[in-house]
Formats: sequence, C-alpha cells, structure tokens
Amino acid sequence: MQPLIDNARTFGQRPEEFAKLAEGQSPEVLFITCADSRVVPALITGARPGQLFELRTAGNIVPPYGSGTPTGEAATIEYAVEVLGVQHIVVCGHSHCGAVGAVVRGDDLNTVPAVRDWLAHAAEEPRCTDPADPTVAEAVQHHVLTQLLRLRSYPCVDKRLAAGELQLHGWYYEVHTGAVREHRADTDLFEAL
Repeated sequence: MQPLIDNARTFGQRPEEFAKLAEGQSPEVLFITCADSRVVPALITGARPGQLFELRTAGNIVPPYGSGTPTGEAATIEYAVEVLGVQHIVVCGHSHCGAVGAVVRGDDLNTVPAVRDWLAHAAEEPRCTDPADPTVAEAVQHHVLTQLLRLRSYPCVDKRLAAGELQLHGWYYEVHTGAVREHRADTDLFEAL
C-alpha cells in the first residue's frame, strides 16, 4: 500500500498537466471491462486522462436492459452514449477470468452470495469445450459476444447504432502475454489488433 500512497502524494504536484481536465470530458470510447486488478484499460490502450469512460464490473457483465430496477451499469452506459456521445464501445474480456471461470466450472459460490447472485442474474452460461483450461479463453470470448448483444438491447445504443453514430467492439486481453485480440465479424474469430 505504501508505494501507492507515495505516488498519490506526488501525483497532484503537476497541476498544469491536469488543469484542462477541469473544463470537462469528451471521451471517444466507453470501455467496459472486468474489475480484475490485472486489467488496466489505460495501460492496455495507452489512454490519457479524459480519453476513456470506464465501466468495470465483475466479469465485464452488461446486465439485461430494463430489469425494473435502475443499475449503475445501465446508468453509466446511458450517460456515455446519450450525454458524452461516445463513438465506440469496447467490451474487453480477459484470460484467467475468475467470474467466467466460476460460471463455466459451476463453482459453489454460496460463501459469496452477492457474487453468486450477480453472476446468475447477469451472465448467460458461456460455451466452453474445456472447463479445465485455466485461461477460459473460449468461454471468455463467447461471453464478450454475449455482452455485445446485450448492449444492443439498450435503446440508446440501438438508436445510435442505427444512425451509424456508434460502433461496438469485442476485445480479448491475455493477462499472461499482454496480447489483445479483437472479434472480426467476417471470420467470427478473435484476431490480433
């Protein structure tokens, strides 16, 4: 913890670098990814402050639209699309994902009921031919595509897609190599960017 505290103490000693951020934000991308500490959107993309609007959830899950109860995830998506006018939404899954792995393996999550209920509520069981694969790559990639479909059910996303003002992207990040792959509609495969 101490190195983090030390950096936070010196971080604000360059006010000229941050003054422009007070004028507002206009990110081009909503980046939806897992809360996993090994997945750092700004590190992966090289983004600077103000370039990415981030939504991080356990398992990079996009909950179904209109569940009857407003969610922070739905509010974040709607704000990014309607107010900030992002032009791209990236859903980025990652290798070795604990959430997707738990769903695929059918882990007993009774000791973590909030996690159990979140995964049951928000995740369709991902396809996986090898549940023993520690990367759960196939399952994560299927899961990313499911989340992209869920995004299309959000009226604000559907409207902007139809108008040609928004693009959706599915990414897969390998935590053990740093490689990033993007889903290509023409091949239906995740290929190197």
